[in-house]
Amino acid sequence: MNIDINTIKTIAEVLTSISVIFGVIFACFRWYIKQNKQDEDIKAMKEENAMICYGLQACLDGLEQLGANHAVTAAKEKLEKHLNQSAHK
Repeated sequence: MNIDINTIKTIAEVLTSISVIFGVIFACFRWYIKQNKQDEDIKAMKEENAMICYGLQACLDGLEQLGANHAVTAAKEKLEKHLNQSAHK
């Protein structure tokens, strides 16, 4: 078998093409994994925010029962309105 410069160039071109194809596939895979992680992070943040809102609502309810009426009542009503509106989205 006789190896000349054209054979070496052809082998180099094939190896480069294969490397580029695998690089693109790997980049797409990494992007897909990143998107899934972001979706999971957003879901966890939404659950955490919901728990914080319900805890805040309970605190405002307790303050209202203790007699703090002015700003507490307004804040409680706004929070309840927000929670009801976001539940229907």
